[in-house]
Amino acid sequence: MPDDLKIDAHVHVFTTAMPLIDNPRHAPTYSFTHEQLMATLDAHSIERAVIAAASPWGDYNDYTIAALRAQPKRLRGTVILKPTVDRFALEAMSRDGVVGVRLPFIGLPSLPDITTFEYRAFFRRLADLGWHVHPHVEGEDLPKILPTLGASGVNIVIDHLGRPDPRTGINSDGFKTMLHSIEKGRTWVKVSAGYRLGPQAVDYARELLRIAGPDRLVWASDSPFVGHEAKFTYQSTVDWLTGCIADPVARSKIFGETALKLYFGA
Repeated sequence: MPDDLKIDAHVHVFTTAMPLIDNPRHAPTYSFTHEQLMATLDAHSIERAVIAAASPWGDYNDYTIAALRAQPKRLRGTVILKPTVDRFALEAMSRDGVVGVRLPFIGLPSLPDITTFEYRAFFRRLADLGWHVHPHVEGEDLPKILPTLGASGVNIVIDHLGRPDPRTGINSDGFKTMLHSIEKGRTWVKVSAGYRLGPQAVDYARELLRIAGPDRLVWASDSPFVGHEAKFTYQSTVDWLTGCIADPVARSKIFGETALKLYFGA
């Protein structure tokens, strides 16, 4: 395994032709195609990437799956699904390179009840396939869902450093609950979107490394930085992790090795 291996564990692809859900949190007026993604990866020597399902397009996963089919060696992806999806549909998506489901709960008036039979059966099917659940929530909501997800047996991948409450940071209930979930052995965290979290993001990343270690952390760019497109470059997200994590061995694992095992089974 090359020491400079880099895998971007959180990117988005979309086009203006894709149908938006009613009242989306974001409504991009431009496209970021999977061809543009591959060109971006190549320009920055990024070997592989993981497409994260984005809430503005709901369970319209067609374009993500098309991208995975076009790049089976270099891309994996997550999708948004209704919990009533059947095993056969999941197996078909698995063959296309889907490895997880994103729960698009952020911004909702209240969290769905994931203790129902529909959700419990859903998580069991995901666990049986070796997929992960990718909760898209604010940090203060993690204590409300992580115990249920942990008890379901499914793997968990939390994005954007857990989005801690900025007032309490690493001392917040959400951050502490995330660390406890990591200790149980089936939770990983994306060291991503530091630009969304402010200067405290460096503290979050270093505390995660101190407690969880690099085998539970993966790097991600969050490209194309929806809502912040003109403020950040792809290279700045690489440089941020390089400046944040001093230990070259830990940094190498976070940039590539951990994601290779988690998403590509290598």
